[in-house]
Amino acid sequence: MLETVAVVLVVLWLLGFVSAYTLGGFIHILLVIAVIVILIRVIRGRGL
Repeated sequence: MLETVAVVLVVLWLLGFVSAYTLGGFIHILLVIAVIVILIRVIRGRGL
């Protein structure tokens, strides 16, 4: 589930670069949150 969310956020982040700059900041924040959550899962030993 988390991996799917991370992939969707990466795609939206890339679309933010290509399309308008209005949602770019919001998408970057979501991407950073997704990366932090994945790192926490890896540190806790659950893996991806």
